[in-house]
Amino acid sequence: MRLVFAGTPDVALPSLDALVASHHEVVAVVTRPDARRGRGGALSPSPVAARAAELGIPVLKPARPRDPEFHDRLRELAPDCCPVVAYGALLPAALLDIPAQGWINLHFSLLPAYRGAAPVQAAILHGETETGAVTFRIVEALDAGPVCGTLRTPIGPRETAGDLLGRLAVSGAALLTETMDRIEDGSARFVEQSAEGGTYAAKLEAADAQLDWTAPVEQLDRRIRACTPAPGAWTTLDGQKFRVHEAVPTDRPSTSPGTVERDRHSVHVHTGTGQLELLRVQPAGKRAMAATDWARGLHADAIRFDR
Repeated sequence: MRLVFAGTPDVALPSLDALVASHHEVVAVVTRPDARRGRGGALSPSPVAARAAELGIPVLKPARPRDPEFHDRLRELAPDCCPVVAYGALLPAALLDIPAQGWINLHFSLLPAYRGAAPVQAAILHGETETGAVTFRIVEALDAGPVCGTLRTPIGPRETAGDLLGRLAVSGAALLTETMDRIEDGSARFVEQSAEGGTYAAKLEAADAQLDWTAPVEQLDRRIRACTPAPGAWTTLDGQKFRVHEAVPTDRPSTSPGTVERDRHSVHVHTGTGQLELLRVQPAGKRAMAATDWARGLHADAIRFDR
């Protein structure tokens, strides 16, 4: 089939690579416009745009997906289908009708659970033990179209959102390619999503990543893993932001949430139900380091996080 692939971040790259390597023809890529990135703030292309340029694939960067010029260009390309992975913008109804086989989205959750921008983070945050990915036909309602393909995978007890998303990006690429094959040979079957059990997973903001030391230790562990690598779990120490990159819950008894216990070999924080062992942290104005290295440089006898 003639495909126009839509995607923007790194997580979309395995799917683009898989489709290019398949017998399908990727005639163009649609991605978000260049954005300012890095300390210098210079405009730079999205990861998908950069990879497409390396592969010699034409790149379309509409400022808005509803722009008539973009619609005209897509009609000229005459794609049979438009696979989508994390494009980052809503597609208007007029655009959905252009490819004969529609727009097929690879979404990293078991729909209808966790529709929205952060399904992987939400699965970890809510303590799910299993997640997966689906391919579905895009409709006007958010992540509500009929499902064609599904894969399931357990969530590792220490997996972060970054770890899990990386895994799903690779296995999901195979699922998306298989879905394209099934659409082409006519064996694809689309099943409407259940009207029950739908949940929304909004993008996690910095405020969502703040640690409340009165919460149960298991909840704190899930929040840290869900917010890693972004937006990054944090607390405050003496009024300054203190990031927690890696930690592990323990069953050591807790008496005073926020209080830090340390020795030569470990650093623990009291929580609402137990103690959380800090493994890797980042004090304000410093680079990430082992928690024991941070604690070794402290002079005060009593350390307590502000919240």
